[in-house]
Amino acid sequence: MATENKLPTDSKYDQYDFPTTAPESQSGHPGHTTPEQDAKVHQLRAELEKLGYTERLDTLTLLRFLRARKFDVEAAKTMFTNSEAWRKEFGTDDLARTFEYPEKEKVFEYYPQYYHKTDKDGRPVYIEKLGKIDLNKMYQITTGDRMLKNLVTEYEKLTDPRLPACSRKAGKLLETCCTIMDLKGVGITSVPSVYGYVKQASDISQNHYPERLGKLYLINAPWGFSSVFSAVKGFLDPVTVSKIHVLGSGYQKELLAQVPAENLPVEFGGTCKCEGGCELADFGPWREDEWVRTPKWAQPKEEAAAPAEATAPAEAAVAPAEEKKEEAAAVATA
Repeated sequence: MATENKLPTDSKYDQYDFPTTAPESQSGHPGHTTPEQDAKVHQLRAELEKLGYTERLDTLTLLRFLRARKFDVEAAKTMFTNSEAWRKEFGTDDLARTFEYPEKEKVFEYYPQYYHKTDKDGRPVYIEKLGKIDLNKMYQITTGDRMLKNLVTEYEKLTDPRLPACSRKAGKLLETCCTIMDLKGVGITSVPSVYGYVKQASDISQNHYPERLGKLYLINAPWGFSSVFSAVKGFLDPVTVSKIHVLGSGYQKELLAQVPAENLPVEFGGTCKCEGGCELADFGPWREDEWVRTPKWAQPKEEAAAPAEATAPAEAAVAPAEEKKEEAAAVATA
């Protein structure tokens, strides 16, 4: 049985400056692992080191890959090595620092997808409006490859600085998002044109950024969608099913039970009206000097690679030193 304990860390890889105990007591989650699960983290790390890997071997990352494969070390190792091969081929390590997406505002007219503030648990809220997708018009503005690069860039920024900033502010480890997918306007005829891109995006999420889904609200679900989903549920992992909420047009009450009204855009029943529009605001703890730190990808490589003294979780929730604030603000507005 898993019990609450301090995250067993490795000084070579684990330099966390945010809380490292998951808020809910779930087996295999940080702070709630069994000795057997801790041993599998060490085993996975040792086997990956033998293969020559030196990056992303920290305990939180390895636990996510192990949870995604039910703590089957061999399966988790395969998932990790496949993901590392993809990162090298896709150029993922450099995207957060180098990728620019000046067409974002125009692309969002046909496919809004954005992070916006936090839910009541402190998680980042991620919103997609699938009913507005018009790939034909989007491909006059950008390319499928650039859309995927933007998606991956945002995943990298979710890993750092978004989730660490949210964890510091909440005073607890947050590894997942609250996702809202608006299905208003989605019809059977629109599915074939977007399936290819959505499948690619979904594959990237599942294969390379495991265990990032906290809650998923499918709102404005069309007639018959719930029946289809009920039939599919039998093939899904029960843990995943418990995170998914399929709601029709009367979704506001349930959604507002999870997302504070002041954090939810007006169009979804909240009260938030960001200047310039919520879709492009990117407001959240990752924009607040008190909680954000310079992400590793923004640091000089020799500095990011240098060993750092780990900060205790209790100390991680305090405001950064003044000299950090100017540096953090520059990154947040990049």
